Amino acid sequence: MKPKKKIVLAYSGGLDTSVILKWLQKKYDAEVICYTADLGQEIDKKKITKNARRLGVKNIIIENLKDVFVKDYVFPMIRGHAIYEGVYLLGTSIARPLIAKRQIAIAKKYNARSVSHGSTGKGNDQVRFELGYHYFGPKIKIIAPWRIWKLNSRTDLIKYAKKNQIPIPKDKKGAPPFSIDDNLYHTSTEGKVLENPVNAAPEFLFQRTVSPEKAPNKPSFVTIGFKNGDPITVNGKKLSPGNLLEKLNKLAGKNGIGRVDLVENRFIGIKSRGIYETPGGTLLMSAHRAIESVTLDKETMHKKDEIMPKYAKLIYNGYWYSKARFKLQKIVDLKKNKVNGSVKLKLYKGNITIIARQTRSKAYSLKKVSFEENKTFNKTNIERFINFHKKQLK
Repeated sequence: MKPKKKIVLAYSGGLDTSVILKWLQKKYDAEVICYTADLGQEIDKKKITKNARRLGVKNIIIENLKDVFVKDYVFPMIRGHAIYEGVYLLGTSIARPLIAKRQIAIAKKYNARSVSHGSTGKGNDQVRFELGYHYFGPKIKIIAPWRIWKLNSRTDLIKYAKKNQIPIPKDKKGAPPFSIDDNLYHTSTEGKVLENPVNAAPEFLFQRTVSPEKAPNKPSFVTIGFKNGDPITVNGKKLSPGNLLEKLNKLAGKNGIGRVDLVENRFIGIKSRGIYETPGGTLLMSAHRAIESVTLDKETMHKKDEIMPKYAKLIYNGYWYSKARFKLQKIVDLKKNKVNGSVKLKLYKGNITIIARQTRSKAYSLKKVSFEENKTFNKTNIERFINFHKKQLK
């Protein structure tokens, strides 16, 4: 008897990927291997396993990648201050390359010739997944159901699920759910009422941040310690990358920090509106810029600011594994060994205030900046400096 084809599916256990799982089995008469990457999202391992088993899956792989995700993907972005279109901290964008890498590794382990994902035909994630697949497994076939099947809408998906006895989850209002993606770095919510930018986002959508109005009336304080450009301590306690971000998420979330309502320009050319929550990441961005301000020279800081939009765009578009991103990462990390010290922040009703920066670096000179001491700064060259730049105006 000829063995069945094997397909490795990026499986969340939710409605979309459960429908895809059933469809792959029927369409290709294939053995589907379910792969779930635990990146710190809310995850019910028993439910994922139960749903997959109900659909006849033998191999269900759930892999804890939280520390790898934060250390090797989130932290490099923090060092680069990567923000897309001025507001988006790239929480979904940065998760896809790691999932794609591991999915290909699982496919090779089980001798599967195909991989599949649940990204829609209008979104960015299909690009991010497939560029990652190609980088690590250029000969492995990619199956993108939303681009080839006859299910054209959310309504069609629900009808298919009912027909095949696939459980349909409900949101807090008892309706089919919004499109939600979450990991340790962020949560994004899209679809339904949010599709019209005229509509305000209902408060029940927010999952990891309280509204600033309901945040505590007293501020919280947190000190983040950095070594070689990466955060390593919170309030003096050393934590693993995953635990550190988790702690900062809770601190920032309860103080209403990290909410963004944005309309973004997708890579494929259409605009979309979503609600993003990145509480801990928002703290890290502020703290990292603050520690760099007292440890790095002007030219290095300005060069990083200059390349950041391109760096962020590459990540957003799925080019994490590209030569262009690798090249920019080298520029980002050129002097990261100098970025050491700590930053104290005050968190209050959606706002972040930098209270103190502490470092042993000599990049910031108290003597040179002081209004009381003028011996260490040569003022005689300033007139020549100004006259030179006057000529540049012409």
